[in-house]
Amino acid sequence: MVRAKARIRLEAEKTESINYVIEQIKQIAKTLDMKIKGPIPMPRKKLLIATRRTPCGDGSDTYERWEKRISRRIIEIEGDEKNLRQILRIKVPDDVFVKIILG
Repeated sequence: MVRAKARIRLEAEKTESINYVIEQIKQIAKTLDMKIKGPIPMPRKKLLIATRRTPCGDGSDTYERWEKRISRRIIEIEGDEKNLRQILRIKVPDDVFVKIILG
C-alpha cells in the first residue's frame, strides 16, 4: 500500500468549531490506525479596525474599535490513500476554513 501524507490547516473564529472538526479527524484516524501529529496550535490572527463614530466629521473626534480573532490549527496525518479519502469526507461547519495539502 502506498503511504501518503496530508497536512490539514483549520481556521475559524470560534475555537469550539475547530475542536469539533479535530475530534472527528482524531476518531477516524484512530479507527483506521493512521499516524497523526497535532493539533498544533498556531498564533491567533487579530484583525483590528478603527472607524469614526460620526461619519460627517461634526462633533468630537471619537472612534469605535472592532477586533476579530481567528484561531488556527494544523494537523498532519500519514496513512494510505484510501483512508485519507475517508478523512476528506468529514462534514465541516460553514464557519471553518479548511486547507488540505497532500504530499
